[in-house]
Formats: sequence, structure tokens, C-alpha cells
Amino acid sequence: MREHYSIGDLARRTGLPVRTIRFYSDTGLLPPTDRSPANHRRYDLAAVARLDLIRTLRELDLDLATIRRVLADELTVAQAADRHADALDVQIRVLRTRAAVLRAVARRDSTTEELALMHRVVRLSEDERHRLITDFVDRTFGGLDANQPFVDWLRSTLPYLPDEPTTAQVDAWIELAELVRDEDFVASVRRMAEHQALEVAEGGRIGLHHKLTIEVRDRVTAAIDAGIDPGSPAAVPVLSDIVARYAETFGTTDTPAYRAKLSTRLRTANDPRVERYMRLIGIINDYPATPPLAPVFDWLIAALSPK
Repeated sequence: MREHYSIGDLARRTGLPVRTIRFYSDTGLLPPTDRSPANHRRYDLAAVARLDLIRTLRELDLDLATIRRVLADELTVAQAADRHADALDVQIRVLRTRAAVLRAVARRDSTTEELALMHRVVRLSEDERHRLITDFVDRTFGGLDANQPFVDWLRSTLPYLPDEPTTAQVDAWIELAELVRDEDFVASVRRMAEHQALEVAEGGRIGLHHKLTIEVRDRVTAAIDAGIDPGSPAAVPVLSDIVARYAETFGTTDTPAYRAKLSTRLRTANDPRVERYMRLIGIINDYPATPPLAPVFDWLIAALSPK
């Protein structure tokens, strides 16, 4: 005769509460082996082993639907464990991001409104984050024949918030999300794009000209480091050399008219928020920092100003 156990017996053997065992039985996870003459549920040793498996899987935090599939041989324990591990990885990433947000909140002494914004923007999916940037590029450059290499670069340089972001990366992402939604910033970049489109319409050659930018940055930085005031005679040969490089790159010559045009170009481009945008992307994606261009533009604009 096989040994049978009541729910109370199972509770004493396993340490589980009676109400938990009864719940498993009522939901079909632990069907009774048979019934006593008084219609009480009875369980055999196979049911005891089944209950031990249920308890183990629950302690591993598997949900009841997955446990039911394991018990029905629709899913092996190994498969269930693998799927649950993947789910835990997602939860861990979310928790780490939340921890980074909380550290940022503590450091920034954020208000309730700022906390709500931080939570909202950080929990966006990667696709949604990227859509914020592509929408910004569409609004600023859309429909204009402007600096296409630069536009392509903007579209390809998207923020990838890591699974374990630092507080600095969380801060950068929040600031970036606010920046691309700033209508004044959007309008400023749109003006730059319209200026570039006008240059294209007038036959100008537009491009990234990365090499030229580095050369100009280094030349002006050296002048600034040497203490050369942009309005001094010592600045004249420096400026002439730089204007000549710009003119050669854009297929023109150094004339007063071109210098006035170059000054307008630099003033239009000299919005520190553009450089901040680049820096924020760099912080999020862990790019190396580059020397700032704003002091270079300021020096050149001053040097080009009528004396």
C-alpha cells in the first residue's frame, strides 16, 4: 500500500504554509493523488517530489506559467532557467539604470519635476532615444541642401546609453534630451543649416572639412596661448594665414567681401550649444573629449571685426 499524505503532512515535511500548498493544488500545479473517505486531498511520494520541484523553481523566481510548462514536460528545467536568466539580465540592467538615476538625483538635489523628467527620459528604449535625435536632425536640416556630410554624421552619431550607465552618462542623456527639445536651440541650428544652404545655392562647396577645422583650431589655440590679442598687429599674419586656408578650401580668394562673409559664417555657427550637443553625445558613448571650438570662433570673429 502506497503512503499518502495530507496537505498538513506536506506542510510539515516541506516547511511550506498550508495555504501555499492548497493554492498550488487549487491551480492544478499539484493535483491530489486521490481523496480520503472524508473527501480530503491525499498526496503520494511522487506528489511530494513534484512539490519540491515547484518550491525550488519558485525560489528561483520562475513564474507559475513557466513552472506549469516544466511540469507538463513542455519545457525543460534547463530551458526555463535560461529564459529566466535572460529576464533577470533585463531586470538587472533596469535596476542599474535606476540606481544611476537615483545617484544623479541625489547629486543634483533634483526637484520632484526634475525627478519625473529624469525617470521618463532614461526609461526610453534605445529606439526611442535615437528617434529623439533623428527627429531633431529632421527639424533642423530637413528640406535644405546644406552640409550633407555633417547631416549624415549627425544621423550616424547616436547616443547608446550603456547597460550600466555612470551618473555622468545619465546626466548627459537627460541634458541631451532637454537640449534637442529646446525650440530656441532647434531654431539656432536651423539658421545654420539655412545659411549653409544659401552658400550651396551660390555655388559654395560645403563639407565637414575636418582637416581644416583641426588646422584652424590648432593655429588659433597657439595664438591664444601666446597671448596674441585678436585686434593686435601680431594677429594680422595669423588671420591672413587662416583666411587663406578657408578661401582655398571653399574655392575662392581672400578679399574684404570674403572676410565679411566668413565672419557671418562663423557668427552663425558660434552657438556653444552645438558644441555642447557634441560633447553630450561623447559622454554617453564614451568618446574621448576634444578641445573646445568656442574660444577659437570667438578669437576669429574678433580678429575679423572692422578695426
